[in-house]
Amino acid sequence: MSRFWLPVVCALAVLPSISNAVANDAAYRLSPGDLVTISVWGEDKLKQDARVLPDGSITFPLAGQVEVAGLDTTAVAEKIASKLEKFIPDPQVSVVVTGTEGNLVYVQGKVLKPGSVHMSGQTSVLQVISMAGGLDKFADKDDIKVVRLTGTKQEILRVNYSKLMSGDDMTTNFLLKAGDTLVVP
Repeated sequence: MSRFWLPVVCALAVLPSISNAVANDAAYRLSPGDLVTISVWGEDKLKQDARVLPDGSITFPLAGQVEVAGLDTTAVAEKIASKLEKFIPDPQVSVVVTGTEGNLVYVQGKVLKPGSVHMSGQTSVLQVISMAGGLDKFADKDDIKVVRLTGTKQEILRVNYSKLMSGDDMTTNFLLKAGDTLVVP
């Protein structure tokens, strides 16, 4: 092993909890509308596709209804496995995301192409405005808002478009979450 790689390998060996935390933060979180394939090793009859329902749950044989919205695939697999333990000793569950149809944000108001926008990764306010064709000439660029549902409450995040465009202050170029609505009056 070269001298260059030795410190990197040692650092990763010493700090597995930090690297796992970073990996978990970057993991895709399921949203209503997403499609997953679930299988249990050695149990061919327990392989099925499931779409995350609007209430954030899926239904799986023997496990019943399982709340999955906001969880990554590892957490979903663990949750299903814990429900299957009373029927199958030490179940090895695999969950694979096969469709991210639930990873949508909505743009309404004075943009050239209002409607839903599919996010294929982390997506900011400026990126969504760009995907919506940009602001139309009558848009009130200083009154743009992100409406986000947090639990049972709606949160309003104000966007300072002028400062974003000048590059002076990028703090309101929020990363959007599935289900957010960008309102451009």
